[in-house]
Amino acid sequence: MINYDLTRIRAIVFDVDGVLSAETITLSFEGEPLRTVNIKDGYAIQLAVKLGLRIVIMTGGNTEAVRLRYERLGVKDVYMGCAVKMKSYEQFLADSHLTDAEIMYMGDDIPDLEVMRRVGCPVCPADACTEVQQASLYVSDRRGGYGCGRDVIEQTLRAQHKWMMDERAFGW
Repeated sequence: MINYDLTRIRAIVFDVDGVLSAETITLSFEGEPLRTVNIKDGYAIQLAVKLGLRIVIMTGGNTEAVRLRYERLGVKDVYMGCAVKMKSYEQFLADSHLTDAEIMYMGDDIPDLEVMRRVGCPVCPADACTEVQQASLYVSDRRGGYGCGRDVIEQTLRAQHKWMMDERAFGW
C-alpha cells in the first residue's frame, strides 16, 4: 500500500525502460531496441486517462514505437530522449500548472533519482536499483514490465473512488 494521500495525485509520470518495459531489451538487426509491454499496464493507463488522471511518459529512449504505444493509449504528455529528466519534468510542471505534491513518479534507475527526490510521491518497481528503492515511498511487488504500472495506477484510482466506478472500466 502506498503511504501517501493518493487523493492528491493528479499526474503519474512513468519511465519506460525498466518500468513499463522489462529491464532487458532485444535489439533488432538495425540496432533498434525492441521492448515488451504489459497488457494490464496498458489497460490501466488508458483507463486512467479516460478518468482524468494525467499520465506522463518520460524516457531517455527515442523510438517511434514507444511514442505510438502511449499515444494510442491516450497519453498526451510523451517526453522522449530525456538525457536529463529534470529538464523535462520542469517543462511538464510549467505546462500543467501542477505542484510537486500532486505528482507520482515511477522510476527504476539513477537517471530517475533527481525527479523522484522532488515529487510528492516517488515509487518504483520491485527490481529498481537500491538508491531508487531507498528514495521511494513505495516499492511495488511487481517488477518493471510486469505490472508495476497497473499496481500504482489501480491504487491511485481506488483511493480516488474511480476504479471500476462506471462503464468506462469495461472497454478500451
